[in-house]
Amino acid sequence: METDEADRVLPFQLQFDKPIASQVKIAEWNPEKDLLAMVTEDSKILLHRFNWQRLWTISPGRSIKSLCWRPDGKVIAVGLEDGTVLLHDVENGKLLRSLNSHAVAVVSLNWVEDCQLITDKNENLSTYEDRTSRIFPPAPTVPRMPGLVSGDTGFIDDSEDSFTELSNSSQQRFNILCSGDRDGSICFSIFGIFPIGKINIHKLHIPLQDAGASCHLLNAEIYKVALSKDLCRLIVMCSGELVRPGHDPRNRKITVQGVHGMHSLVLDTSIFRKRKSELHQVAQQASNIGELTEVIRASLSVMNKQWSDAMHTFQEKFHSLSTLIVNHGLDSSPQEEFLSILGGARTSPPVHQFLVNSLGEVGAKRVSKAVSGAGSELQLIILDHLQPAAEIIGFRMGELLGISRWRARFQDVGLDEKLMHNATEKVGTLLVQVERFMRVLSTVLQQFSNFFNWLIRCIKLLMSEPSDQLLPYSSELVVIFLKFLYNQDPVKKLLEASENDNNIEIDSELVERVRELALFGGFSDCEFLRRTLCLEFQQMESSFKEAFLMPFSTISKKILCEDMLSLFSFLSSSSCPSSCVPLSVSYYEDSCEPVPADLSCQQKFIDYISFKVPDDSFADNANCVGIIRGFIHDQSGSNKDYSSFEAVLISIPVGFQCVDLSLYKDGQTVLLLNETISTSECSVGSCMMVVEPDDLPFVSMPRSHCLDNWKVLQLKDYVVPLQMENEKVRNIPHPVVRPLAVSASRGVACVFAARKRALVYILEEDEDEASDAE
Repeated sequence: METDEADRVLPFQLQFDKPIASQVKIAEWNPEKDLLAMVTEDSKILLHRFNWQRLWTISPGRSIKSLCWRPDGKVIAVGLEDGTVLLHDVENGKLLRSLNSHAVAVVSLNWVEDCQLITDKNENLSTYEDRTSRIFPPAPTVPRMPGLVSGDTGFIDDSEDSFTELSNSSQQRFNILCSGDRDGSICFSIFGIFPIGKINIHKLHIPLQDAGASCHLLNAEIYKVALSKDLCRLIVMCSGELVRPGHDPRNRKITVQGVHGMHSLVLDTSIFRKRKSELHQVAQQASNIGELTEVIRASLSVMNKQWSDAMHTFQEKFHSLSTLIVNHGLDSSPQEEFLSILGGARTSPPVHQFLVNSLGEVGAKRVSKAVSGAGSELQLIILDHLQPAAEIIGFRMGELLGISRWRARFQDVGLDEKLMHNATEKVGTLLVQVERFMRVLSTVLQQFSNFFNWLIRCIKLLMSEPSDQLLPYSSELVVIFLKFLYNQDPVKKLLEASENDNNIEIDSELVERVRELALFGGFSDCEFLRRTLCLEFQQMESSFKEAFLMPFSTISKKILCEDMLSLFSFLSSSSCPSSCVPLSVSYYEDSCEPVPADLSCQQKFIDYISFKVPDDSFADNANCVGIIRGFIHDQSGSNKDYSSFEAVLISIPVGFQCVDLSLYKDGQTVLLLNETISTSECSVGSCMMVVEPDDLPFVSMPRSHCLDNWKVLQLKDYVVPLQMENEKVRNIPHPVVRPLAVSASRGVACVFAARKRALVYILEEDEDEASDAE
């Protein structure tokens, strides 16, 4: 394909050159497998193998702004324009969970797994055992709504394996999903499903050089969030204007030169490392409780729908009797007419017409079957879904209540004993309500069955047909049905979600007995029997939210800004880059850093930040790429003197423009450059190259926290020209566009040409990769 370079060995082997139907705007390699996830301009998610075999395509129906993989490569997280984060199963693309932690577009996602296993004092592997599986059968799944297509619920698809895999966090290493939105909010979710913290960079106190001084960011916009592999630090790449406290934006000039620009913030997230064992236990229980709460919610919804449909069938059929009675000029009700028949009186003309002509034996059996069928379905849903879910929730809440009493360990993560006790009690009252509902439902079904047995016998007698083989009935139960159930629906009342006119009437003596039981360890809430089943569920869910909000708030308060680096300023509003500004943040194991003997089981990491500097921000040396390393490197180490870090500014040669960049292995930076001037008779092309950190003259930079101290300006005398004769340069005969997708684990890069083509290159010679491609 590139015959002009056939005489020499090319540094990167071209593996594939494939056409694509739509231009790609996001691309990320799976960290464990040879899979590439891509998002097209029309917001479709494509999953391809390394050999370009497409596995599946899905479309969320909304604009996609970000994407990342779970560290084990089994789940994809997708950030949408409306603030939703979707979790999809890699095996089949099915939706596992929809998270609503943000109100605006989620522009950055980062999912990090703890690099170190939890060990005890004797350095033995310590894992948290979930005892639920030893006591209970497998957790129930969401019941299906009749006639509902799989996936329409928006919660989880019909794959039980997917449900189990997502909620079984005890089998995973501790991991955290970070999501940043356009308004500056950053959310943290353990295992991607349990929200454990949220901060807004506008409200952070950013330390300055002056003792005790701080500043704030105005009009901040997040570009990238990157959590360190030890979970102790979070780098936030963002733009905004630094102002001191008390600053009034109404009194400032429209443009404040040298203050508004690109910044790198370092947030202290060491609480995740210090309390990861406690957080793992809380997240394990809480995430499963959340899954089971959805099972109960869906069960109640299905039960309400099925029973309402059955009652609609009954009422629709028997409503015609009231009309016939009025048309015949009678001043009586259907119940009175039926009671007259039951007492032996002659059947009135409207009732005779209804039973023989309108309803008939077939109609009566059909309505009876609809009611009894719906009742049986409700009983099955309770026995197979709702009740087991509530019982497991009760056990898990009991586990949380137990560990909440270990204040020395769990008070720091916000586990409150009083709130856990209240939530546990609410689960108990729900189980009591479930038992009462089952008794009420059973009684109502018995009453309906008895009524229709009698009604069918009446129809047989009116039609002079034999009635010897009919089922028996009880006259007393027929009277009770006509007085209390013909125009009333106690089952529906228990399933009502509204608080209006649906309080259950209970005997005052029963209330007094419940209050007496409270003195002997019973439920402190003595009014729970007056509530419906649906209202009890709402109160239980509210208690859960209150209980889990405490850890969320506690952890959020412990995430603070500890450092700030101002990179470059925006001299004009037009120079402010879009959200697709080329930048990359990564962490690498630092083998050069000595590790203390008492911390020999831990790893040391060094951070790298690479970025393209806007031309307007650096007029003296346009078209530059900056690389910073060691910004947070020493902050968690034994060396407390972290007054400096290292940086270098690389000048791109005339005739080339940086399109995108990505950090690769051990600080290597992959650059994707477009030709701006044709260097031959051929059309304008591009090139890809790898820049080695050892080949760069990094300069030690002092740390100074000032509002107008831009690091790029301090490097103007140390700009290094990029050596294009570097042997690791590959010419590409097409202009290219963002994004550049690089896989450090696979040693491959995917480049997208402007003419809707995808080119996959092997960055390193490796026999295994070549065989995998075949």
